[in-house]
Amino acid sequence: MNSEFNRMIDIYKVRKDTPSCENQLFFNSAGSSLMPTPVLKRMHEYQLLESEIGGYAAADTETDFIAKFYGATAELLNTNQNNIAFVYNATDGYSKAVSSIPFVKEDIILTTDDDYISNHLLFLSLKKRWGIDIIRCKNLPSGDLDIHDMEVKIKKYLPKLVSVTHIPTNSGKIQPVEQVGELCSLYDIWYIVDACQSVGQISVDVQKIKCDFLSATGRKFLRGPRGTGFLFISDKALLTGLEPLLIDMEGALWALESEYTCINGAKRFECWEKNYVNQLGLTESVQYANSIGIDNISNYNEQLIMHLKNGLQSISNIRVTENGSKSGSIVTFMSKNRSLEQIKTLLNSNHVSYTVGLRNFALIDFNKKNIDWAIRLSPHYFNTFEEIEKVLDFLN
Repeated sequence: MNSEFNRMIDIYKVRKDTPSCENQLFFNSAGSSLMPTPVLKRMHEYQLLESEIGGYAAADTETDFIAKFYGATAELLNTNQNNIAFVYNATDGYSKAVSSIPFVKEDIILTTDDDYISNHLLFLSLKKRWGIDIIRCKNLPSGDLDIHDMEVKIKKYLPKLVSVTHIPTNSGKIQPVEQVGELCSLYDIWYIVDACQSVGQISVDVQKIKCDFLSATGRKFLRGPRGTGFLFISDKALLTGLEPLLIDMEGALWALESEYTCINGAKRFECWEKNYVNQLGLTESVQYANSIGIDNISNYNEQLIMHLKNGLQSISNIRVTENGSKSGSIVTFMSKNRSLEQIKTLLNSNHVSYTVGLRNFALIDFNKKNIDWAIRLSPHYFNTFEEIEKVLDFLN
């Protein structure tokens, strides 16, 4: 075990809380990570309670713990609990946020080449239905977002919305979301950040980012259950009266037969019917991350990913396919002399958990790189340097 890691995080406790990491080389936290045993225990206890007294009574019994979700998530993002909504996944939250923007025909969405596939599909759907236009910013030769080009296009097109994916799913580069936030604040543009791959592995501070919306999932680096996520909504967006296109009784009061009134806080973006088992699991996972400290997690993950990336770059038959000057805990690569099926067989036979990215998952990025596939490895703070060495040995 790396001694530096032990000074930041209790590796023995973390791995004890993650027993499944002992029988595999799990490098797929950017897909769906391993839940800690306290998360599983909390979910199991609540599901048993539901089976004994019914879902309504169980929710009434656990009201205090259910409410802790908002405070724990607000602590993670450096905001207030009134600005947090529980959603079923990052795309659910993202779609609700975008649906609240009052688009009219020929409005502009300014985005990047590296936004998540579901976000691009959403933009194209809006273009088809409402006649909005999509403009994409350039990247620098390094792969980084060209902030100067973004400002030029903000001035030229006056977009209704700017969207940036903090860490693209097809590569590990960290986008300059704080610089984008400065521009959106300066020019008074609605700004949404997809933080699906960043929350839980690096510090995400919405006060510094200055975004109006930020969506995230529970299943990835937060190590929560699938079917969970959250949405941050700024005070500006709430006070302006932005609300999801499709709203239900959790988010609004039906005072008169012909009209409704939105509630004041971010819960206007929630649905009344929830999977409380999963919400409690997400609460436990956020508290678990907060107890370790996101800075500790981020610092160690940075060491892990650099060790892995440097090792892959030293293998002559490996091509690292990501770019960008600053990396999160994701690395993508392909083999120069092995097919995708051969690489998959090699990794599977050595019990390595990974993800395959295909061209249609990140069409713009993969077209520019002229690749059809890439293997994605995403270590997290329960992994060790010894595990990375094993993977590098297999691939060498």
